[in-house]
Parts: sequence; C-alpha cells; structure tokens
Amino acid sequence: MARAARLHSLLSLQALYPTLTRRSTFSADFFQLSCLCSTGRLFSSMNALKPPLKPVLAQAKRGFSVNDDDVASPDDLRYEAPLRIVEYPDPILRAKNKRIESFDDNLKKLVGDMFDIMYKTDGIGLSAPQVGINVQLMVFNPVGERGEGEEIVLVNPRVNKYSKKIVLFNEGCLSFPGIYADVERPETIKIDARDINGARFSVSLSGLPARIFQHEFDHLQGVLFFDRMSDEVLDTIRAKLQALEKKYEDKTGCRSPEKIETRQSKKVAVGFGKGKPR
Repeated sequence: MARAARLHSLLSLQALYPTLTRRSTFSADFFQLSCLCSTGRLFSSMNALKPPLKPVLAQAKRGFSVNDDDVASPDDLRYEAPLRIVEYPDPILRAKNKRIESFDDNLKKLVGDMFDIMYKTDGIGLSAPQVGINVQLMVFNPVGERGEGEEIVLVNPRVNKYSKKIVLFNEGCLSFPGIYADVERPETIKIDARDINGARFSVSLSGLPARIFQHEFDHLQGVLFFDRMSDEVLDTIRAKLQALEKKYEDKTGCRSPEKIETRQSKKVAVGFGKGKPR
C-alpha cells in the first residue's frame, strides 16, 4: 500500500500503537487509531512512540488451522535481488499464492528485502506477489519510515472476524503508481497468522493497521484495490488504469491479460468470503 495514499488522505498522524508484547492473543487496544474517513483525517488516541524495529513475535495459539493449499517449494521462494515492484496488469498479481512452511534464513532475507523496497518506494505495506513471488507473505509499517514505528511480518494470514461497520478511505497501491481512490472496508478485523519464525498467533487490528492489512491480504487472494471500488469511483481512475494496460502492452509486446472495461460488473463485495462479520 502506498505511503502517499496515507499522506494524500490525512492531515496528521499524531501517534502510533505501542510495541506488541509477547502473548498468544492481542487486543484491538494495541491498535487504537480512530479513522474519520468522511473528512480524510486520521487521529490517534495514544501517545506517539517509537519502538525498536523488529518483526512481530507471538506464542503459538492452539487450534490454529489453515486450508490445505499448495505449499511453497524452495524454488517458489527463490529470487534475484534487487526486488522490483510488479505493476498492474501483470498476471503475477492475479496468480495463486502458496502457503509458506519453511521458516529459514532465506525467508528472513526475503522479508528484509521487501522492507527495503517498500521504504524506497514510499510504501507502508507490501505483499510478496507485488515483488513477483507468489507466496502468502506480507510486510507493513504504518509509519512508512525506516527506524520508526513497528515492522510487522505476517505469514499465511487468515481472516477470523471482521466488523460490520464499514469505513471509506482514500487508498493508493505501489502496483498502481500515481493512482488513488476511495475504498470501503471493515473498520476492524481479527486475523490468524504466523510470524517470521513460524509461531502461530491471533491479533485484532483497527484503524490504519487494519486498512493496510486488508489491502495486502487482498493481494494474497489475487484481489486488487479497484475490484472493491464503486462504479462511480472506478470511473474516476479508469483512464489511468487503461494507461497502465497500454504501458504493459508497449513493454511486453503482448496483449494486456485483463482490461478494465471487462471488469465493470465484477466488483468484489465489501468483507471477506472467509471469516465472519461480528
């Protein structure tokens, strides 16, 4: 998710959530950021903190289960540095993303390289398919600045519950350079995931962290942010999406794998197919 989208939509981000403590289940109290999307402002209910950078760690939670998806092989996680951002309409963004079961040094290196390119491109969140690696992995830091905030790593995330309350927010995406538009999403969400060492945990998110997670989680499902826009909002960025399609065709010499015109009636509903509203 683009850092510029945050700056584009809000006047100030006065504080962040405190460092996560090591425990099996986290409360939304750790992420209290109240989002006033109607005015485009984001305010915090907490004092500003700058915790040391580290991946989120947690103790294992019993009873955690995942779907029996394909498991990523070493080849699926092999890549050449430096990473590059994959732009729409590259088919990599729609491909299936495999579950990670190997929590080794190669995964840690990938995570580090993902944070590097996220910061270099002014992002606040990034998913593995956005750098051409089709696995269930995302990283984000709501501050978007190296050395500030909290670097969060989520492996094989799943939605557990999400709020019925829906909020509108102006989003951008590193895979859609220069494009920003309003997207409706649940205000809060509870997720299950693994950390960078493979420990299973649950966490509840609200405000900006919840927004970033949902944006990146969509990428892991092959869903792009314009899929969730209303027809009226989509019309405001249609020309820019068509320009990216033409850019892809000019660069590759191939026909664009998808056209925005063919997706007019394919808008994804707010919420999630898995998990349940609360």
